[in-house]
Amino acid sequence: MRRRKRSDRRRVRRGIYVLPNIFTSLNLFCGFFAVISSIDGKFIAAAVAILVAAVFDLLDGKIARATNTTSQFGIEYDSLADLVSFGLAPGLMIYLWALQPLGRIGWLAGFLFMACGALRLARFNTQAGSSSGKYFTGLPIPAGASTAATVVLFSHRIGFQGTDYPIVMLILLYVLSFLMVSTIKYFSFKDLELFKRINFNVLVATILVLIFVAAQPSLALLLFWIGFILSGPINYVRHHRTAAEEDAKSPETENHSSFSI
Repeated sequence: MRRRKRSDRRRVRRGIYVLPNIFTSLNLFCGFFAVISSIDGKFIAAAVAILVAAVFDLLDGKIARATNTTSQFGIEYDSLADLVSFGLAPGLMIYLWALQPLGRIGWLAGFLFMACGALRLARFNTQAGSSSGKYFTGLPIPAGASTAATVVLFSHRIGFQGTDYPIVMLILLYVLSFLMVSTIKYFSFKDLELFKRINFNVLVATILVLIFVAAQPSLALLLFWIGFILSGPINYVRHHRTAAEEDAKSPETENHSSFSI
């Protein structure tokens, strides 16, 4: 029995890699900081912390795959950190920033966002080995949280307060919640390698995009996340339209072939 316990402990120790889990811990720290900032009424700091957490969440996966240090422990730890940083933190931030005047309807919308994010993470973990790595099923929870954070930053830039349009933010949370638990496919960006040679023109275009982000960060991020969110339904409609056209053409082809015979 003691030998089995020792072997199990060694397996657990071997399964815990330091480098990617450090970035996951930084993700979790940013999420907790966003919660504290929202409670203190510092919504800009909370929004920035959520965006920084999204960067750490992207890096921990990239580093784990690049260094071949992926593990089940890392997957579960990453999901727990994501629930705090991209479920609890943005839901609480949007409620305190915009939905508090709505009372029960407001905090229920924040809870719905967090609950749908948790369901999205649970479904992702159960389908991790069977689903295609090129696309995500449903809107990724970091994208939903980053969209909410970017809306807060852009509203602050143009001089709007969240309480000026609580119904708009209520609808936004409902839409993001629905997209997270939907079956709409979203591009995963896993094919984009950080440690890979790229074309010179791509590098120049990347630098120009970064300059635009540095000049107008809130506007650039808002346009990016709106485009990403709309890409899922657009591709969904295109796919079903193409499938319908192929189904409509197939009987004609069969009739033509049978007539020629």
